[in-house]
Amino acid sequence: MEYWILFGTFAGLLLIGTPVAFCLGIASLATVAYIGLPPLVVFQRLNSGVSVYALMAIPFFIYAGELMVRGDIARRLVALAGALVGHLRGGLGQVNIVASCLFGGISGSAAADASAIGGLMVPQMKERGYGADYAVNITVVSSIIALMLPPSHNLIIYSIAGGGRISIADLFTAGIIPGMLLALSLMITAWVVAKRRGYPVGAFPGLQMLGVIFVSALPGLVLIAIIFGGVRSGVFTASESSCIAVVYAILITVLVYRSLSWSEFVAATVGAVRTTAMVLLVIGCAASFGWLMAYMQVPAAIVRFMQTVSENPIIVLLLINIMLLFLGTFMDMSPLIVITTPIFLPVAQAFGIDPVHFGIIMILNLGIGLCTPPVGSVLFVGCAVGKVPIGTVLRTIWPFYGAAVGTLLLVTYIPALSLWLPSMFR
Repeated sequence: MEYWILFGTFAGLLLIGTPVAFCLGIASLATVAYIGLPPLVVFQRLNSGVSVYALMAIPFFIYAGELMVRGDIARRLVALAGALVGHLRGGLGQVNIVASCLFGGISGSAAADASAIGGLMVPQMKERGYGADYAVNITVVSSIIALMLPPSHNLIIYSIAGGGRISIADLFTAGIIPGMLLALSLMITAWVVAKRRGYPVGAFPGLQMLGVIFVSALPGLVLIAIIFGGVRSGVFTASESSCIAVVYAILITVLVYRSLSWSEFVAATVGAVRTTAMVLLVIGCAASFGWLMAYMQVPAAIVRFMQTVSENPIIVLLLINIMLLFLGTFMDMSPLIVITTPIFLPVAQAFGIDPVHFGIIMILNLGIGLCTPPVGSVLFVGCAVGKVPIGTVLRTIWPFYGAAVGTLLLVTYIPALSLWLPSMFR
């Protein structure tokens, strides 16, 4: 009966539009009351869920991303992407994808990527004759790339949800090749769609102009090297690198670019505080929910069920992917990571799947969920930026969904795509 109370209360509240954090917290309280445990347990678990040192990286990486967006870094990275690939078929679409790779390595957030890059690229694409739906399709799906590249805070959440024993440095490294593979598949798809629609080919600016643009964008690119190189080499932890990223962002935007005004600084600070508060509240409530599932031995039951269905890891991974894709259409990413990692990670490990590899599968899978209705937060951001109805976007976004799902299958069934690069640093 306690299973029905926990999951039924959560599902019922979610269906009537209750914020996810409150759905998780109220469902946990209701279940604890039924079991006979003191309600204080829920609040203790909420507190312990956010009282993790590694989570300190999240607010600072969010803050660094806000400063970069408001301090002109995003615009310079888009200009560099334009110089590199703007001459390809559907050039501005290709620029959008490459800019997501460059900015994703700074923000680590799909929503930030869709907002920043979309705000710059979508109006330009519409002015130059690209369909608004095409511009939003690319903006939305390419934002998933940010989740795969360091400093993705979702990889940090996965590491903590997995018990803190999974190396954040390995996860940062493991996401690079899958992220680039996703970018390549989206660029091919964008090229095919652009050719069918007859979109224009841009002009290459020349090597000299490319060099000038590269130098202008270099300070932003250096931040990527600082974050990844420092964590990977062990010079500093992910939490320490996030603080360094904030200090570096302030120095570059104030002293080098001189583009961050006091009002923009205040707006970036307030935005980072608001986002951090929402993320950590969800993580804390999800930690209570996840503890109750462990208390009721839900992970062990799932492992037994999977073993009765099949002993083949290929089938098991397919089933897990289908379940995660389904859940991702109804819930945001952070709570799903906290809730589902304790459930599915033991299943994956029972079938011999590396936890780092499984983390990349989960992040890419749930990232696709951010782009799908009815609760696709990034889809809503992209439609708002492009001023396009969701129905219009959904009619033409399917080739890009296909590219993302195809990449997910490759990452799922070719472990070397995730594990080869981390193995080179051991």
